[in-house]
Amino acid sequence: MAQRPAIRASKGELNLRLAAGADEVEACQKLRYRVFYEELAAQPDAAAATTRIDADRFDAICDHLVVVRQGRSEAADPLLLADGELVGTYRLLRQAVAERHGGFYTQGEFDVAPMIARHPGLRFLELGRSCVLKPYRTRPVVELLWQGIWNYVRAHRLDVMFGCASLEGTDPEAHGEALTFLAKARPAPAEWRVSALPERAIAMRRRGSIDERRALRALPPLVKGYLRLGCYFGEEAVIDRQFNTIDILIILPVAAIDARYFGHFGQPNE
Repeated sequence: MAQRPAIRASKGELNLRLAAGADEVEACQKLRYRVFYEELAAQPDAAAATTRIDADRFDAICDHLVVVRQGRSEAADPLLLADGELVGTYRLLRQAVAERHGGFYTQGEFDVAPMIARHPGLRFLELGRSCVLKPYRTRPVVELLWQGIWNYVRAHRLDVMFGCASLEGTDPEAHGEALTFLAKARPAPAEWRVSALPERAIAMRRRGSIDERRALRALPPLVKGYLRLGCYFGEEAVIDRQFNTIDILIILPVAAIDARYFGHFGQPNE
């Protein structure tokens, strides 16, 4: 069996790496439950409510980035790993793995298969289940997660990242300005265009005119980060009532990344 590449990055007291073993994956699932269900009002099924973990069939086949904070925790009930407190996680699923195990999680909301079929020579990576404790939802943590994703992309020689990003709440009009801004700011060109599943699709463009600065301020830090990097957005959004979110699709070909970021994160072929 091939050894997994080392994926590591750090900022001050925060370290990023891959989860090691089933116990650390379970800690990620517990963190996701605390954020998605206890803080953001997702609706757990009976199994999740009993175990207090957020889990699905994809967890076993994914790699899981973890952000670990060193030093004494201020949380009442911290999730402790061997090297500190778990404060963030992100789930990564490579195309080669997904195709051996029934596809991508994103396919439950967006029709990504035609996009992948249009690019048979490229290797795709699905990003999902982004989760950070509220006190750490800051630009440094977002940049640390991005550094980990980028190191993973380079280690596995991947070409395109995609996945769902979420806006809190299920009322599209409450996010009308933000959704319209994203649709106008970086619409996917034809070769990267992806539609939501017809029975779940809602329009992204919901306003005629918008205050772009206000719309940008309303976006979650992670979405702002991908916007800065040059990602495209899908044509439509999806309401996820279980997770109490509106989901948008991000598509980020490595070739589309703003080259100025390579000086900070590293060149694609290093």
